[in-house]
Amino acid sequence: FQTNLVPFPRLHFMLTSLAPITTPAKAETMKNDTQSVTEAAMNPNNFFVKIADFDAEEDKYMAISLNYRGAVKSKEANSTVQWLKQQKKVTFVEWCPTGFKIGLNEEPPAVLETDELAAAKINAVSIGNNTAISRVFSERISKKYDLMYSQ
Repeated sequence: FQTNLVPFPRLHFMLTSLAPITTPAKAETMKNDTQSVTEAAMNPNNFFVKIADFDAEEDKYMAISLNYRGAVKSKEANSTVQWLKQQKKVTFVEWCPTGFKIGLNEEPPAVLETDELAAAKINAVSIGNNTAISRVFSERISKKYDLMYSQ
């Protein structure tokens, strides 16, 4: 099956996240294996858009592109994805069951001298098409437009 992040032209608003996002002080005690990094990437606290009341079972994905940097093996990434599905950390709509697209890049994440993020051996970037993104438009942008228009 081929995974398409945009199954229909009107469903093209993505949720993105990055993990791990941590300081150098916390990085020493933090787990940096594939499963914990992937779980953190799927955590709503790491989304680049704040979504109120995000529920992993109610807010369904149409597709997810999960891209790893660093020493991550294909078998390890696939087993982590299966673990996510079994633990119900992600759920998919019934009409688009293909799910995940996994990308692997063996180069570790780059670190700049002025960077405030801690260096990590692996990281994960998630780009997902989720139904929860509609709340960003309906609750925030529409209300602000209505407020502006009422003046």
